[in-house]
Amino acid sequence: MTWCEVTNQTSGMVLARARLANTFARRLVGLLGQPKLPSGEGLVLVPARGVHTLGMRFSIDALHLDAGGRLLLVSTLPPGRVGPVVPGCRWVVELPAGTAAATGTVPGHQVKLAYLPPFRGRLGYQP
Repeated sequence: MTWCEVTNQTSGMVLARARLANTFARRLVGLLGQPKLPSGEGLVLVPARGVHTLGMRFSIDALHLDAGGRLLLVSTLPPGRVGPVVPGCRWVVELPAGTAAATGTVPGHQVKLAYLPPFRGRLGYQP
C-alpha cells in the first residue's frame, strides 16, 4: 500500500497521512469495512469524480480536486449517501468528517500530495 501526505498548500497545513487508492480494486473497497477513519488519516482516490458512503458506518469530508490540485468542492457525507459528481474533478481525498472545517480548507485552496517512503515493519506504515 502506498501512503502519501496530503497538504493544504494555501495554508501550509498537513491535512492527513493517506492511503492511495489508484487501482480499480482499491477504489472499489475504499473505506468499506473500517469501523472509523482515525483523525489525521485519509484515503486518496485517483481517478475519481465523486464518492459515496454506502455501507460505511461513519461520516467523511470529501475534497474534490482538479488535475492541478485545486480544491473544487468540499462535501461532508453521512453514512449511506451518494455524493455529487463534480465536473473537472480528477481525484478525491476522503478525510474524517469535520477536518476541512477544522483546518479552514475551502474551495480554491491548492492541495498537494507527497509520497511517503514505505515502512517495512509488521504494523504497517509509521511516519
